[in-house]
Amino acid sequence: MINMKISLQEHYNQIKRILLWILILNWAVAGAKIIYGLLTHCVSMTADGFHSLADGASNIVGFIGITIACRPRDADHPYGHKKYETFFSLCIAGLLGIVCFRLIEEGIKRFYNPVTPQIDAMSFIVMVVTLTINLLVMSYEYKKGKILQSDILISDSMHTRADILTSLSVIITLVMVKLGYPILDPIVTIIIALFIARAAFRIVQQSSRVLCDTAVIVDVRRIVDIVLSIEGVKTCHKIRTRGRPDDIYIDLHVQVNPGMHIDKAHKISYMIEEAIKKNIPEVTDVVVHMEPEDKV
Repeated sequence: MINMKISLQEHYNQIKRILLWILILNWAVAGAKIIYGLLTHCVSMTADGFHSLADGASNIVGFIGITIACRPRDADHPYGHKKYETFFSLCIAGLLGIVCFRLIEEGIKRFYNPVTPQIDAMSFIVMVVTLTINLLVMSYEYKKGKILQSDILISDSMHTRADILTSLSVIITLVMVKLGYPILDPIVTIIIALFIARAAFRIVQQSSRVLCDTAVIVDVRRIVDIVLSIEGVKTCHKIRTRGRPDDIYIDLHVQVNPGMHIDKAHKISYMIEEAIKKNIPEVTDVVVHMEPEDKV
């Protein structure tokens, strides 16, 4: 859960700082791969470089998303702007899709117009160094994404993980080309594109769960136990949850004694909301529907 000792603004400022540093590293990695890939005519290395360049572009998209998400509630957005972070993670998936298409196109072209890459020791040095940087970036970003419960950081780390897999495949390709199998260069380029497509699909899958209001808390027994612990509550049912893991909204129905005064029922409703928020800090809002207990 988000550390409540820091303000929401500081929470988002932390995410922005992380994205800025990762942007710098991603573009440094991309530049090294693209420049050396073009010099040696190694299409798989160049493709991996453009993948890293897309990582940098996704950092910019994420930065924009976080800037909007940290805005306070207003008349047009009574539930806040946090879902914009989830929405902009879909933009990252879109960027991945574009890169995927271009790489497949380039790989197919190389089948018809083959070019033998110039592989030397520097080719391996460039790939190993950039791979090491990507490993450190992915591990750090994913860890921070979990701690800060940030869709942007988590989806961007998945983007970087795809970059790591593609870099490994490029290194293997360099070895095979050096051994006399240049045909593997365009083949691996297409394989890289498929890895990127898979990463894009996973981002869309996770983001759509939030945007389409998939239940956040599947096992509602925890909520039932909390509600039934409140004196005066007879039963609890029709529990619905939605939102982001760090911004959960709950609707539920509670039955009380039919003769209970409305003031007492209102107090119970307030106690339910407070108890749920205390036990599940990720909950932002609770709507309680009060009903008279059914008499059989």
